[in-house]
Amino acid sequence: MSRTGQRTGLHTNVQPELQITDALAQARSLDVARLDAQWLLGHLLQRDRAWLLAHGDAALPAAAAAAWPALLARRAAGEPLAYVTGQREFCGLLLQVSPAVLVPRPETELLVQWGLACLLNAPAAAPITSAIDLGTGSGAVALAVLAGLRGRHDLDMLATDASAQALAVAQANAAQLKLPLRLAQGDWWAAADGQRFGLALSNPPYIAAGDPHLGALTHEPSAALTPGGDGLLALCQIVEGASAHLLPGAWLLLEHGHDQGEAVRTQLLQCGLIGAETRADLAGLPRCSGAFLPG
Repeated sequence: MSRTGQRTGLHTNVQPELQITDALAQARSLDVARLDAQWLLGHLLQRDRAWLLAHGDAALPAAAAAAWPALLARRAAGEPLAYVTGQREFCGLLLQVSPAVLVPRPETELLVQWGLACLLNAPAAAPITSAIDLGTGSGAVALAVLAGLRGRHDLDMLATDASAQALAVAQANAAQLKLPLRLAQGDWWAAADGQRFGLALSNPPYIAAGDPHLGALTHEPSAALTPGGDGLLALCQIVEGASAHLLPGAWLLLEHGHDQGEAVRTQLLQCGLIGAETRADLAGLPRCSGAFLPG
């Protein structure tokens, strides 16, 4: 038999090309939300959603087709989309995230907006030149504030966290965004090393230990979500140490649970701060409270 004859009966195991419509159909079969699937596939292909919608019959490159099932399985198992892609947008910034840090939430943008207002509305004769972000995680709040000030106001921003892994994520984000962020490791004010600041911000863990929402957040670091008990422990620790680390007239701004505003305002006043107020997020829920040191 000739060599040609030998080849005639061979069957090659060639896999059919995976098209975009096929990939999205696979996501539907696993109950992955359509927008999540499009975002995940767009990240994999480095294409936006409009391109995906217009090119449903386009074939995935071999490497993307090989990577798709594992990424899809992670999302189908409930892993946050931000961890699967390694990215999350926050206040217009594309941040790196990992399971070492909390996924930044849209409601936290209120904390950034309030902080920026304090900085930009300070009297010209007494500008705020220093700030601290306590429990920075990915660096989201501190970096969004710095980005909002870029070209308008100089600020020495210190970001702290008890987790070295979280600080590594924050450092990577600062380097990627080319923003001058100082970092220090330690538990709340302990990392400040005796420094005083013109503004302090924090989005600490505040979910109560028995809150049913924790069941859907098992992929995120527990220490960044809840301090246990009624959820107020970290908030109280930050407020109690504030007067020793704030300059006269400096604001302390805190994110908290929708039902914790009154308790946080009471704590702020009991610890010597004045002008306590609570502001609502875009959903109309009481989300941030703040007060300032007399003087």
